[in-house]
Amino acid sequence: MADAHVDTTPVWVESSALAAPVILGAAAGLLVGDLMHTGARRGFGIGLGILGFAALLPFAVDGVTDLITGPRSKFGVRRKIQKIRDIGIGSPFHDEVDEELRERGVI
Repeated sequence: MADAHVDTTPVWVESSALAAPVILGAAAGLLVGDLMHTGARRGFGIGLGILGFAALLPFAVDGVTDLITGPRSKFGVRRKIQKIRDIGIGSPFHDEVDEELRERGVI
């Protein structure tokens, strides 16, 4: 039953799926590049470069954030230990058994 949710997709499938848009974009750029004027091509290239940088920025920010506050960093370890300590203090989780025992005066 535990094997029902195992991902059996090979790693190369994900890598090729991520590389496909890059390859198609490069092919389109080579085909359209000769048809455009030099000045237009330069502006278009700069615009696409800025757009590509903006698309990669969330991944870079996420990576830096994970390095600073991730589970293996000093702050991440402190946060995890604090969560473990706080689990038993004032836990809002009450089940039906606890409520019934409180009503009978056992707890």
